[in-house]
Amino acid sequence: MDLKKIFVRNACPTKIGGQAILEGLMMKGPEQLSIAIRKPSGAIHLSVEPLKAPGVWKKIPVLRGIVVFMASLIQGTGILLYSAEILEEFTDAEGKPLYEKDKTTIWLEKHLGEKGALNVMLYFSVALAILMTVGVFIILPTWLINGAKSWGGIHNEIALNFMEGAVRIAMFVLYVKLISGMEDIKKVFQYHGAEHKTIHCYESHLDLTPENAQTFYTLHPRCGTSFLMFVMVLSLLIFSLLGWPGLAARILSRLLLIPLIAGLSYELLQFTGRHDGRLVKALSMPGIALQKLTTKEPTLDQLEVAIAAMKAVMPAQEREKDPCMSALPGGRYWVGTLDQDGCLQEDEAATEAYRKRKTSKGRAQ
Repeated sequence: MDLKKIFVRNACPTKIGGQAILEGLMMKGPEQLSIAIRKPSGAIHLSVEPLKAPGVWKKIPVLRGIVVFMASLIQGTGILLYSAEILEEFTDAEGKPLYEKDKTTIWLEKHLGEKGALNVMLYFSVALAILMTVGVFIILPTWLINGAKSWGGIHNEIALNFMEGAVRIAMFVLYVKLISGMEDIKKVFQYHGAEHKTIHCYESHLDLTPENAQTFYTLHPRCGTSFLMFVMVLSLLIFSLLGWPGLAARILSRLLLIPLIAGLSYELLQFTGRHDGRLVKALSMPGIALQKLTTKEPTLDQLEVAIAAMKAVMPAQEREKDPCMSALPGGRYWVGTLDQDGCLQEDEAATEAYRKRKTSKGRAQ
């Protein structure tokens, strides 16, 4: 592994970041957010929305990390649901839907309407994700090591905390390894790799083409995967300072410290993304190693989707230089198609529906 291809010299770090989704990805820039999804026809579904100016919290270290973490969790889940909705509209050559709604979704829409059903699915998914994360990666490891003290006769508090942290990291890595073998997840990981390659290409001031982007690694020092690894490592260190109280007190202390650890992890991620020294590389290596599991080599077609999403959120002055994206307006909602000739075609009805979806009172974003 050549670290020079990860910590690219003379690259200009950007705040643009993304998230892989079903058959595509989301990119978030300084002014707007885009979602690009490959259609069966080969064209690319593209939706764009303006972003609100960050609040005062954005300037407060640690607190901003907590807010970003929670907002990203809710927004990311919403985007996954949106991508599933878009895919449900696709049909094969015989007119048969490529993706169909499950019985639960149909039942919810029948009783709550599309808006109510989506809100229920969004918040239920977020709550379930939090409960699963807390149960599997917070409570279970400390409960298991509690047995090591009772049955194994281990009483050294530092050793017990280290064992708990090691079990937590091992469980997380094993979980990622297991799901990476699923076909749908593998494709999502390919789009994750496409996101990283595209950002590398953009930060290196090269023309955004699939061929140029393909020359880069799928590994990037400023990635959500690295954030999760920072959370794992920092939790090991911080929890070790608390000794080894009773099981109930230990679980409570870990739950209360999760927001602080998330905030510190965010600051550490931002620091490693802006600097390029030996210490930074050492701090980044655990997350980069984990990215070998969460990213896969993308195809040129997948890179084309990532590039479309990237171009849609570039600053306006850069977008205007691109014949493909110069027609894309900034500062408003837009939904349409990028065809195989690079031409944008807006779907005004879809644009209006998307705007209402995002701006209606009580609607989850």
